[in-house]
Amino acid sequence: MYNFQDKVEFIWSIAEILRGPYRKEEYRNVILPMCILRRFDCVLDNTKELVLEEYQRMKNLPQEAIDEILNRKSGCNFSNTSKFDFNKLLSDPDNIADNLKDYINGFSKNARDIIEHFDFYREIEKMDKNNLLYLVVKKFSEIDLHTDVVSNTEMGLIFEELIRRFLEDAEAGDHYTPREVIKLMVNLLFIYDDEILTKPGITQTIYDPCAGTGGMGLVAQDYLKELNPTAKLEFFAQEVNPQSYAICKADMVIKGQNPNNIALGNTLSQDAFKDMKFDYMITNPPYGVEWKPAEEAVRREYEEKGFDGRFGAGLPRISDGQLLFVQHLVSKMKRVTNENPKGSRIAIIMNGSPLFTGDAGQGESEIRRWLIENDLVEGIVALPTDLFYNTGIATYIWILTNNKLPERKGKIQLVNAVDFYEKMKKSLGNKRNYITEEQIEEIVRIYGDFKENKYCKIFDNEDFGYKKIVIERPLRLNFKVDEERIKNLYEETAFKNLATSKKKGEAGLKEIEEGKKLQSDIINALNSIKSDKIYKNRKEFTDVLKTLFKEKQLKLSANILKAILSALSEKDETADICVDSKGNPEADPDLRDTENVPLKEDIYEYFEREVKPHVSDAWIDEDKTKIGYEIPFTRHFYKYEPLRSSEEIRNEIIELEKIIQEKLKKVMEI
Repeated sequence: MYNFQDKVEFIWSIAEILRGPYRKEEYRNVILPMCILRRFDCVLDNTKELVLEEYQRMKNLPQEAIDEILNRKSGCNFSNTSKFDFNKLLSDPDNIADNLKDYINGFSKNARDIIEHFDFYREIEKMDKNNLLYLVVKKFSEIDLHTDVVSNTEMGLIFEELIRRFLEDAEAGDHYTPREVIKLMVNLLFIYDDEILTKPGITQTIYDPCAGTGGMGLVAQDYLKELNPTAKLEFFAQEVNPQSYAICKADMVIKGQNPNNIALGNTLSQDAFKDMKFDYMITNPPYGVEWKPAEEAVRREYEEKGFDGRFGAGLPRISDGQLLFVQHLVSKMKRVTNENPKGSRIAIIMNGSPLFTGDAGQGESEIRRWLIENDLVEGIVALPTDLFYNTGIATYIWILTNNKLPERKGKIQLVNAVDFYEKMKKSLGNKRNYITEEQIEEIVRIYGDFKENKYCKIFDNEDFGYKKIVIERPLRLNFKVDEERIKNLYEETAFKNLATSKKKGEAGLKEIEEGKKLQSDIINALNSIKSDKIYKNRKEFTDVLKTLFKEKQLKLSANILKAILSALSEKDETADICVDSKGNPEADPDLRDTENVPLKEDIYEYFEREVKPHVSDAWIDEDKTKIGYEIPFTRHFYKYEPLRSSEEIRNEIIELEKIIQEKLKKVMEI
């Protein structure tokens, strides 16, 4: 096995051994931790005896001290004090399950933590029960994963390919980010930062709150090393899935990096790096996934801390938490100061929902408003579809910064890269397309040039804002006292409630009887003035009713009078306008409408031009005006394609009918 693909195929062949007791989606529960164990085993092989000797001299010390000393002895960030290794495990097949557990327990805490988060002891028992354990250990012992044979980069590629295969049937939101997409994000992240790309010995930080197996941070590190070998990009990450966390942490341990930089847990409800800020941030949060598991903690932080917490701008609907991750990342930005003049940069990939979901005043719109009005959105790049292994939906890379270049201040750049792809020779799940190195370079060039062309458009921040105005029209009612409208009164809540009581016993019965009598008196009074006369002025008709009830000595509350007016009324465009006590026209809720007016345009000029000519009696309810923001990406790059002519469609149908007739003829002949 001299190349990457051979190693992947060999390990995958081990997975096939599990067929039967294990379903395909369960293979990873065994293969990934075994792959890590074998990697650890190979890396520690040269120093195994030295570590065991040292352990005998100091095994009475506290465990933390033992780990620290033995890790230095092993030359790695981890060590193992068990007498077993993969070869010795095979020498005692009858006790291989107990011996493998002993071997795992012999690891230093940071390495043991990785294996334990795979819940691997359960898999050991299951394999042993099905007579698979010895065979799996034996097959893994045949592959040499020492760093002298398999470099860190190659090991990362092996992990990547295995994970991709294991996740082929995963949920769409649990997708794995292809390497070329990460590379594009990293290029956009570092595009203006000459210092980190050229300055010798510079140290910066990068953070991923939805790290998965750590691919994004690791690709960023590799990219930086190519351009500036002396630079250090320290990777911090948090991941909610225990297995993905374990793989990410394993990679850190193997590469000699600090495994304490990787945290397990839900980023939204439990921020593992609460007091830290980062130079760069990069992530691919889950799309369209409920944030209900974190809802209580998120709402509490939002309500109690506001902008002193992470989610002050607002909360999106519970079904999609992408914009919560955006706010979380912004909270991790370094302030622009004399000591840190460049601030922070963020690259986050999301689906189309955060661009436009939510009306003015709603959570999503308020979050976009906060991002844009604070000039944090530098640019958005639309990607081709069918790039991901488990979903073919449209995706977008958002680039955010709190320190835009002077020419970019107050501007947002949209780059339409949906056509920058090549078809794959063989599809991998839903992944049918990929972006080539040349296409990545071209997208980055277009973004960096910051000039409008057919792929790039540049807007002012305000271009994405609008005022949602409420257009009211007056309420116009006519009134009539006839049998049909009197019957409507029985459907009015206030009138019905007259014959109910919250009191108990005799007092309640008495109140009900009194209410029924009042209902009857009201109906009798109205019947006494039944006629075909239609009143078109509410005040005039109200005075008629008040006079009637006064004559009948009926004292009615305002609510009951309102119910009677409602029952006896009907919408009528020819009637007089209903006014309130101050003489102001009342609005008809059924005629209420809204208009979205671009933020740069005066709402009254818009109203006079677009609304008034069509409804002359309308007005704007200023108290209901709200500001909203949306980014209609596709609209700005829409290309009109003429419809086919009816003649062309007709000819095609005739041609298809001929083909169908020919095929039917052949079937009948048979």
